[in-house]
Amino acid sequence: MTEADRTASLLTTVARYSERYVRDGRSDSTRVEADRDRLRADFVRPLPRRGEDPHDVVSELVARGEPGLLHSGAPTFLGFVMGGAYPVAVATEWLTSVWDQCGALYATSPVASVVEETVTRWLIDLFGLPSGVSVGVTTGCATANLTGLAAARHAVLAAAGWNVDDDGLIGAPAPRILVSKGCHVTVSRAIRLLGMAGQVYPVDVDDQGRMSLPAFMDRLDTTSGPLIVCAQVGNVDSGSVDPLVDICRLTHERGGWVHVDAAFGMWAAAGPTVSRHVSGLAAADSWATDAHKWLNVPYDCGIALCAHPDAHRAALRTSAEYLTVATDGDRDPVDYSPDMSRRARSLVLWATLRHLGRDGVAELIDRCCRLARDLASNLDGEAGITVVNDVVLNQVLVRFDAPDGDTAGHLSRVVDIVQRCGTGWASPTTWFGQPTLRLSVCNWQTDRADIDRCIAALIGAHREATSLHHSASVPLEEFV
Repeated sequence: MTEADRTASLLTTVARYSERYVRDGRSDSTRVEADRDRLRADFVRPLPRRGEDPHDVVSELVARGEPGLLHSGAPTFLGFVMGGAYPVAVATEWLTSVWDQCGALYATSPVASVVEETVTRWLIDLFGLPSGVSVGVTTGCATANLTGLAAARHAVLAAAGWNVDDDGLIGAPAPRILVSKGCHVTVSRAIRLLGMAGQVYPVDVDDQGRMSLPAFMDRLDTTSGPLIVCAQVGNVDSGSVDPLVDICRLTHERGGWVHVDAAFGMWAAAGPTVSRHVSGLAAADSWATDAHKWLNVPYDCGIALCAHPDAHRAALRTSAEYLTVATDGDRDPVDYSPDMSRRARSLVLWATLRHLGRDGVAELIDRCCRLARDLASNLDGEAGITVVNDVVLNQVLVRFDAPDGDTAGHLSRVVDIVQRCGTGWASPTTWFGQPTLRLSVCNWQTDRADIDRCIAALIGAHREATSLHHSASVPLEEFV
């Protein structure tokens, strides 16, 4: 048997397992079967001296790994903000791995480079952004935030007469960075990595997590220096959107740069019934979003966009004699994202967007938002359950009242019951000091029947947790 035959045989084995995994519905249950101790017992061991047969290695990984999977692709998975993966996206990911292209340069993968150019135009159109926007495909929104803020740092310091690329930050004019107190942790980390943590000025938010305009204006008036503002489209808990129109106008009047963290909320621009919530999006200077959330491509895939391509490229410039760079102004993907050794992520974006088309993306976004509203309205009608946010996009925040006032303990019991029953999965958070449950509807498979099942499971868990408090346990099956 040739090496090619052995490789083909191994891939066939994986394909057959994958087919059974999908056909048997193993990914539909959200229950995690193995705990940390069991997984450690199965995996933590010395590296063997002798190599093992690849079929045996893969078979062992499947047998020991599957019980530890978090089935985030299930249609009733409402935890964190995680999408599933369209079949065409999974198939394209397989193809991307088989082709094994380095997507850094045109020279290292002509097809990946040209496909990324095409995807760039599609994304700009979908999001309603200016035609000259530059786009980089990244590992995720964390890296996209880093990219956008690096471009911002370069631009505002250059405007102040400082070349950060040649001279670094020591002695540079101190920028002021205005961020809402509800900003995502990846924004704070990006600022820290860029050496600007000491220049952050938090801005108060309203009861929905939106940046307060009066507080923002006060920060503008009481701070000085080159200005970077980090706005948010889609608060990770409430889904709320900052007042972009006013933020962009006020920032630009002062010569500043607006960066928008829009990990999932960016896609609302493509939803006809919800696009009004992201009015003003196109006026910003840079944006960061994910494709592995609401577009439902496999992990990992993020997108960095910038209205100032020169600043974008200047912040990430890479050159060396040993690199075969594009000539005559043609595009090399490495100029627009921090990674050089990068898989050809543009292929899965191309395939998924081509599969869906504009109408398919719009339907996905609007359906998820409609189902989130249905979820909220049904839960809010149950005694002891309160939806605490305005459901503007796909996020629902729920408080479960406890008979004894121990809201945190009661929520913990509700979460445990829901996750053990396997019907759905949800994750807790803290909202203005209140323990709450965050429910995110962003899976391409989720329909009204799935939402109804989740509603029943959550209400049933709340009732069982309440009855447990009264020492009169009622089986969850009675409610679900």
